[in-house]
Amino acid sequence: MNRIRARELARSYLSQGEPTGWFDVLYVESRNDAMGIPWADLAPNPNFLEWFEANTIEPKGREAIVVGCGLGDDAEFLSDAGFKVTAFDISPKAVRWCQRRFPSSRVSYRTADLFKLPAGWRCRFDLIVEIYTLQVLPPTIRPQAMQAIVDLVASQGPAVGDDSGKGGG
Repeated sequence: MNRIRARELARSYLSQGEPTGWFDVLYVESRNDAMGIPWADLAPNPNFLEWFEANTIEPKGREAIVVGCGLGDDAEFLSDAGFKVTAFDISPKAVRWCQRRFPSSRVSYRTADLFKLPAGWRCRFDLIVEIYTLQVLPPTIRPQAMQAIVDLVASQGPAVGDDSGKGGG
């Protein structure tokens, strides 16, 4: 049911010219039940974990950002690995949920719009993790979203994404 509702909301908001307006509505409608969020596994993404284990990345002194952090599992994994982590989502409800789930977290959870990011984030991060965000956006705005993500990368930082098709935001 949650995927069906997510698709309904996405179509409705897209028809209103608000292609990202549906995310917070979905989180609110879930009533704090992760089963209502199609991309919420309550664990770090397994494809991301596999990539992370296969690549040597020294976290000490490095900053990571998680785009569309959802319920925070990937961000917490990176923080536990030793990165200084900023994680953001367009949904204020998702961000508050992360803060409740991880009350002692070192992650800086923020509400932010990928298309209107704080200027201080440009070219700042050594590792960018985007999972389940781009593919749920309409194709017409994906190039702008991809550029916004690229703009986060510090000169030597890898960007990590998962386009498994599971969907999310």
